[in-house]
Amino acid sequence: MFIRFLVCFVFAVAIASVDCNSEGDALISWKLKLVDPNGVLQSWDPTFVNPCTWYHVTCNYNNSVTRVDLGNAGLSGPLVPQLGTLANLQYLEVFGNNLTGTIPIAIANLTKLVSLDLYQNQFSGPIPESLGNLVSLSFLRLNSNKFSGILPVKVIQLVRYGNLRILNVSDNQLAGTVHRKTTSGFAVTKIIQDPRVQQ
Repeated sequence: MFIRFLVCFVFAVAIASVDCNSEGDALISWKLKLVDPNGVLQSWDPTFVNPCTWYHVTCNYNNSVTRVDLGNAGLSGPLVPQLGTLANLQYLEVFGNNLTGTIPIAIANLTKLVSLDLYQNQFSGPIPESLGNLVSLSFLRLNSNKFSGILPVKVIQLVRYGNLRILNVSDNQLAGTVHRKTTSGFAVTKIIQDPRVQQ
C-alpha cells in the first residue's frame, strides 16, 4: 500500500514539475524577445525548478502561474504567443513600458484572465476579436497605444454578457460608429476616440 502511495506521489510531482517547466519555458521565450535595460527579469532563470521563485511572477498552490506583474519596468519588445499557454493566468500587468507589435491571437486562450493591462505602450494593429472570448475579464485597459481599426463588437459585448467592468481604449487610432440601442434597456454611452483620427 505504501509503495502504491509513493508511486502515485512521485507521479503527481512529476506532472506538476512538467507543467511548471512548460510555464517557465513560455516565460523564458518571452524574456528572450525583450530588452530589459534595468535587469528586472534577472531572476527569470530557466535552470530553476519552476517560475514561482522568480520576481514579478505569482503562482497558486499548485505552482501554476497566476500573475505576471511587469508594469513600469522599462521593457521593450513584443508579447509572444507562448504566453497563451499559461492556462491559470489571471493578471497580465505590463502597462507603462515600451512594448510593441500586435496582441497575439493566443492571448485569447487565457480563459481565466481577470485583468489585461496593456496601456501606455506602443502596441499597434487591430484589437483581436478573439479577446471577446475572455468572459472572465473584469479589466481590459488598452489605452494609450497605437491600435487601429474598429473595436470588435465581440469585445464590447463582454460588458453585457461577461464580467467586464472597465474597458478603456482611449488614446488610440480607432475608428468606427457606435450604434444607439435603446431596446436593450442599457443607457446610451458616447464614445470619443482620439480626435487626430478624424483629421
